[in-house]
Amino acid sequence: MKSLRSILLWTAGTLFFGFTFLVLSVGLFVMSRERVFALARRFFALQTRIMGIRLQVTGREHIDPARTYLIMGNHQSLFDLFVIPSALPGIYTAVEAAYHFSIPLWGSLITRWGCIPIHRRNLEKAKESLTIARKRLGGGLSIIILPEGHRTRTGRMGEFKKGPFHLARQAGADILPFAIRGLFDYNAKGAFHLNPKPVSVAIGRPLPYETFYGMTPEDLRDHVRGVIAELAGEA
Repeated sequence: MKSLRSILLWTAGTLFFGFTFLVLSVGLFVMSRERVFALARRFFALQTRIMGIRLQVTGREHIDPARTYLIMGNHQSLFDLFVIPSALPGIYTAVEAAYHFSIPLWGSLITRWGCIPIHRRNLEKAKESLTIARKRLGGGLSIIILPEGHRTRTGRMGEFKKGPFHLARQAGADILPFAIRGLFDYNAKGAFHLNPKPVSVAIGRPLPYETFYGMTPEDLRDHVRGVIAELAGEA
């Protein structure tokens, strides 16, 4: 029964994503960025419901739409890709692992979206990616980056990379923390089965640049990880 349910959910989700991909791909050519983002948010929210994710969001009132943020959170599942845009209002792009750009359909969409590839095993290329991200933040576009760098294998947060915190200090942007809970249980890395259930996203209060500009990247990393861990119930 569990396998049959998962097959049905994967099938429905894949078909709907194919439709979403076509609509958003066309939209990126003929509509403004604002309208495409709003449309994507509606589609991804519907995608999560179709696939049995009952999303609950708290803390949206902490977001100032007039501010630019470096948005950071934990990385629980493949389906973070749909849950995060559904939960977080605003206009933003993301720093993503370079191999994501070679995934059929998804790679094409995120390229047109303006996402920034980062090469985890090539330090020079990683620095170039963070330079691009800094320029985007300086231009007023918020960016999402998941400091773990990969999905959790245990359900608990892994260690954070230092790169995002070099970026935070250099860009002078406020950090907006968030945490996802329940999505690992819905679908763990490498698992086929999908387990419909409630998933929550808690958005924390922004961390103004003025409060951390004097910290080292290591101290800032540890501080932000502690904030996100508290939001995730892992403190």
